[in-house]
Amino acid sequence: MTDVSITAANVVKGADAMTEQGTAGATITAGQTVYLDDATGKFLLSDNNAAGKKTVRGIALHGASLNQPLTIQKRGDITIGGTLTAGSGYYLSGTAGGIAPVADITSGMDVVFLGLAKSTSVLALDIRVPAVTL
Repeated sequence: MTDVSITAANVVKGADAMTEQGTAGATITAGQTVYLDDATGKFLLSDNNAAGKKTVRGIALHGASLNQPLTIQKRGDITIGGTLTAGSGYYLSGTAGGIAPVADITSGMDVVFLGLAKSTSVLALDIRVPAVTL
């Protein structure tokens, strides 16, 4: 399996979206997973293979470069801009900013649940970081 291939222009928050605004600490594209860096107070790309980055604050709703404003979605329905399998769970990927199906979460990775696909395009975003490593 591979990460969800996201078309940034098709990422759209749902009517029930809970959002947060902040500042990008790197170049970020719509649909990528981000965490809030404690040292800088800026959003950076989450990464299931990198110490200190194995958490998710939300999903970017638009693109931003370093030090630009960024809005992320923390909860609620999101049209993710990629093809999902309805009824399947999606997780933080080992690729920085990526979203992966459960089959891609392998030994040594942390389990960071992002949400459940309500359809082939809508993810019910409900981030859970249980601090469990496979």
